[in-house]
Formats: sequence, C-alpha cells, structure tokens
Amino acid sequence: MEELKSVYSKEELLTQAVELLKKLIAIPSFSKDEYNTSVEIENFFKKHHIPAKRFKNNIWAVNKNFDASKPSVLLNTHHDTVKPNKAYTIDPFLPVEQDRKLYGLGSNDAGASLVSMAQVFLHFYEKEDLKYNLVIALTAEEEISGFDGIEALFPQLPNIEFAIVGEPTQMNLAIAEKGLLVIDGEMKGTPSHAAHPNDDNSIVKCMEDLHNILNFRFPKISDYLGEVKVTLSGIHAGVQHNVVPEACTFTLDVRVTDEYSNKEAFEIIQSQMKSSLKARSLRLNSSKIEMDHPFVQAGLEIGRTTYGSPTSSDQAIIPCTSVKIGPGDSRRSHTADEYIYIKEIEEGIEIYIRILEKVL
Repeated sequence: MEELKSVYSKEELLTQAVELLKKLIAIPSFSKDEYNTSVEIENFFKKHHIPAKRFKNNIWAVNKNFDASKPSVLLNTHHDTVKPNKAYTIDPFLPVEQDRKLYGLGSNDAGASLVSMAQVFLHFYEKEDLKYNLVIALTAEEEISGFDGIEALFPQLPNIEFAIVGEPTQMNLAIAEKGLLVIDGEMKGTPSHAAHPNDDNSIVKCMEDLHNILNFRFPKISDYLGEVKVTLSGIHAGVQHNVVPEACTFTLDVRVTDEYSNKEAFEIIQSQMKSSLKARSLRLNSSKIEMDHPFVQAGLEIGRTTYGSPTSSDQAIIPCTSVKIGPGDSRRSHTADEYIYIKEIEEGIEIYIRILEKVL
C-alpha cells in the first residue's frame, strides 16, 4: 500500500476501518431495521468531529470546506444486510478475525465498502481547493430496493454530479449494471377432474408459454452486459393430485441490459407470451457510464479493469451518472460464513483515494 498524504496514516485508516466494521457486524441490521447501525455510524462521525445529518436511517455528511457553488461527488453504500442463511457454521453477528480474514454478516456486502469509504471521507474531509465537494451517504434498504434508502435521501443532498457506489467488485470498475425486472404471471385454464380429458390444462399451457419465453432471445445485445437474461424463479399450481387447477402462476426474474428500459423489456416479454403478466416494479433500470468519464479514466490509469455487472444495486435508483466499485468479491455476498480479507479493505482505501486524487 502506497504512503497516503493525510492527517491519518495508512495504518490508522486501516485500523479505524476494521474497528468500525467489527462494530457494525455485531449489530443486526436487516433491511428496514437499520436504526442501531445508523447510530453506530453517527457515533463514528461524532468521534471525528464531523457534523453528520440523519434522514430516516440514512446518515450523510459533507466535506469541511463545502462550497455550494461547486458540484459534488457522492460516496454511497449501504449498511443493511440480508438475513443469514441456514448454512452458517459460525455466529453471523460475531466478528471473528482469523488468517487475515474478518468473518461476519455484511462484512463483504457491503461493510467493507462502507468502512473504506468512511476512511476515504476522513482523508479528504479537511482538504482545501477541491474541484468538487465530497459527500458521503451511508444508507438503508439497499438489499430490498426499498423506498426509504438512497431514493428518499437523494433530494435532501446537495447538487450531485457523480456517484461512486460501494459494492464488492474487487476494486475494479463496474461501468454498467443490469436492471432488475420481476414479473408475476398467470395462465388460466379450465379446472376439471384429472381422470377426464382436458385440452385446456393451465399447467400444460403455462409450460408451453414458459418454454417459449425462456428460449426467446432479445435482438439487441449490449456491448457492456451481453444479453437480457430471463430466469424462471418460481411456479405454483394445484392443490391435489386428482384436480386440474384453473390457474398456474409463476415468477420471472429478468436482468435487463442498457439496450432496453424495463418498460420496453416488459412489453417485449408480454408480446411473446399468452399468460397474463404484471411487473412488480419498473424502477430498477440498467445503468452505465461512458469509458471516457474522468473517474473511469483515472481508474484505468492506475491499472484497474472495467466490466459489466449482472447484479443490481442502488445504482438503479440514483438519478445521476454513477460507477460501482468496492472491496470484496460479489460471489461471497449472501453466502454462509461471509468474510472479507483485511488486505481487501486496505487496498480499497488506497485505490479509492488514488482515483479520487486524480478527479477531485
């Protein structure tokens, strides 16, 4: 790790980050129940004499020399977690440091990004003559794409020109992200006794309909994200063996690329199916940032790579240009015995600072 010019040494930044992450791991913070972690984050800012603001369970602050005439860069990530799955072999709320790994629920997704961003904010907090203000927002409800997280907070923030979203990307630049479209469908048929002929079996008709859409290929392919992906993630029909049900219901998980809006993707899927469809929401659209953006170029200059991310994040509801980058590996997210390498936090702090020093 290179020497960083800061009021804090690189060792102090890393120590503070790990200490904060251990405190956050020990506090359950499921989506919509993040108050206690929000208080811990407030305490962190108070300890460093930074006046932080609260909006619901979202905590945010601006740099000391904030200038309202300048545009702002936003550091954003979340402090809510999913619930631990049943395959955990350790206490998910007991932060255990072993073999230079820190175990615990939310350590990888997205605690490491949060504590790294918090240290980066400290590094830049008192700096003068920045081209941009620096704003940090540590927010709620990301794991459920809730309405009381960054979406609710954003109108309260100063003029944000660009957002950096902290998620586990191995500190590479996710310059595009697939949108999420969840569709509930229903195929109607004629109910009957299973012993008699029935040419209007809802299950059979549904199977044919699903076969068609699962083999359908959207014509436009994204340079960043490839093809739109449609996955059958749930199906239900029938209550007993000798009754043909009147309806078969199902759920489609659709990962939409930047070539389509969610509305366009839904309309195309509906045109290919006979089932009745209803989208749960159209708001989680795909996003992308151009390769010539200064932040992307700064990342490339220090050896980071770019890719398109198949997973969704708060990027989908942030109404400005954004990029996703953070310590950790997305493949560890939501897994049993989740962990982050201490080295990944160290690298996260360094790389965030090195890129921002070129931009700010």
